[in-house]
Amino acid sequence: MADRVYPSTKPNPPPAAAATATNGGGAAGSFPAPKPQMYQRPIYRPQAPAKRRRGRSCRCSFCCCFCWALLVVILLALLAAVAGGAFYLLYRPQRPSFTVSSVRLAALNLTSSATAPLLTDSITLTVTAKNPNKKIVYLYDDFTLSASTAANGVPLGDGTVPGFTHNASNTTVLTATIAANGVTVDPSDASSDIKKSGSFFVTLDAETRAGVRVGNLKTKKIGIQVHCEGIKVTPPAPPPPAPKKVKGKNSTALAPSPAPSDDTTTPAAATVSTAAHSCKVRVRVKIWRWTF
Repeated sequence: MADRVYPSTKPNPPPAAAATATNGGGAAGSFPAPKPQMYQRPIYRPQAPAKRRRGRSCRCSFCCCFCWALLVVILLALLAAVAGGAFYLLYRPQRPSFTVSSVRLAALNLTSSATAPLLTDSITLTVTAKNPNKKIVYLYDDFTLSASTAANGVPLGDGTVPGFTHNASNTTVLTATIAANGVTVDPSDASSDIKKSGSFFVTLDAETRAGVRVGNLKTKKIGIQVHCEGIKVTPPAPPPPAPKKVKGKNSTALAPSPAPSDDTTTPAAATVSTAAHSCKVRVRVKIWRWTF
């Protein structure tokens, strides 16, 4: 009987036996491995988004608002420029002109007080107003006139002129009287500016509110000032002195002798200045309490 041949090495133990041997001969492990011994993926927990900084968002909002506001302002300026250019090409607007054609200092009296002299005077003037526009009509409110000396600004009185409608391509002549009655003036300025025997220069100002009418369209009235300077006035000549009474031998008052027949003396009259003086027209803009 033939002998059996056994392998020289022991066969590999089954997986259960190998696990028992590895664990040092303990209890036999189970296959597959239990759940506590299996790899478990961590649970996904979504995190809240990071909070943005408020300062950066406020800055971005401010920049956007500023850019939009700047864009709107630029668009409005462009529209206004286009409308103004079209209006100028259609109507060719020009400012009205005012000219002082004649001035007469009818009366002048300054008391000789060293502390508070009183001034009484009367100035009559004629002003010519021209509207050079062909399609534009000016609407004026009442004018407020004032006069003063050119050197130190001593007030010479005030006056008014009623308002009127200045039609296109029209010339209007205005007559006004500026007077002062017992106005207290500075003694040093009055003595240096106002000369009873010679001429001196005065400044005239007229203020009013004016609007524009083009067809059926009327604009809002704004303040304007008409400034005239370099106007020369001459006070009226003083009246001739009264003739003296002649006494006779027995201290009897005799009537004054009549003037010679060839005497050409006339009553004192004021000198009229007929030199034309152009005036400047200024726009007066009032913002709250300030007027420019």
